[in-house]
Amino acid sequence: MIRKTSVGNGSDSVWLRSSYSSSGDGNDCVEVASAPGVVLVRDSKDCQGPRLAFASGAWAGFVPYAAGH
Repeated sequence: MIRKTSVGNGSDSVWLRSSYSSSGDGNDCVEVASAPGVVLVRDSKDCQGPRLAFASGAWAGFVPYAAGH
């Protein structure tokens, strides 16, 4: 993962981007950050845009599934 702090939104969340992003554009990716009890997901091209929030348990169940496919 590549660490990238959030920019311009006043949050101290640390956003992570997959090092496996194979697009020619380094900003063409999805980023995740953890907050108490949730995992936040955003589009790296729109850092100020909408975010999805997943319960930590739901995200933990998704990650092993996604890694296996």
